[in-house]
Amino acid sequence: MPEPEPTPAPAPRPRRKGSARGRIAVAVGVFGELLITAGLVLALFVVYSLWWTNVLADREAKREGDKVRESWTADRGPGNLDTKDGIGFLHVPSMSEGDVLVKKGTDPKELNQGIAGYYTKPVKSGMPQDQSGNFSLAAHRDGHGAKFHDIDKIEKGDAIVFETKNTWFVYKVYATLPQTSKYNVDVLDPVPEESGKKDDGRYITLTTCTPVFTSKYRYVVWGELERTEDVDDKRTPPEELR
Repeated sequence: MPEPEPTPAPAPRPRRKGSARGRIAVAVGVFGELLITAGLVLALFVVYSLWWTNVLADREAKREGDKVRESWTADRGPGNLDTKDGIGFLHVPSMSEGDVLVKKGTDPKELNQGIAGYYTKPVKSGMPQDQSGNFSLAAHRDGHGAKFHDIDKIEKGDAIVFETKNTWFVYKVYATLPQTSKYNVDVLDPVPEESGKKDDGRYITLTTCTPVFTSKYRYVVWGELERTEDVDDKRTPPEELR
């Protein structure tokens, strides 16, 4: 009796490729991980831009400010107002920023040091000791010290005080401009007519970017000199700063 033939082995089943749904799931997962990573990178960048640059700028500004005050103490003579390290300190109680070192120029590299700068172009700033003119300043509103961050808290009638080696210059705010073109240089004119003034005077102008976190427009505050006070041996501040 013949032996039965062996049952042939089943043919190997072809390897199944992943389904379309599985491939989509994998792609979505990878994309989600990329979004999370991008979000973390963006968050770190924001922390760096809005916090760490402030820390670095404040350190540098304090170091530079201390250097100026030490030079004032070492030299009791009248000296020149303009120095390579800074010409004095801006005090604006409404902004609660303490004393802000003011140096020549508005180059971002300088302003990044946590200071304010007076304009040399496109309109040359007047100086506080001039008998007439517009002492015009700029500073960052966010990051790099953000010395003018709270400029929108300044109101008409508020005090702006500029401290030099020998003199306190006390200004009173008389007008604000919450938004104007960043190309509007008329706000820096010796007689800032856009603020409502028509005659020569001793003015101060503060400018910074607006809205917050952008540089699309400019925010402007104008003040006019009310009086000056000589600096005494104790550097007693004017009553507006007490």
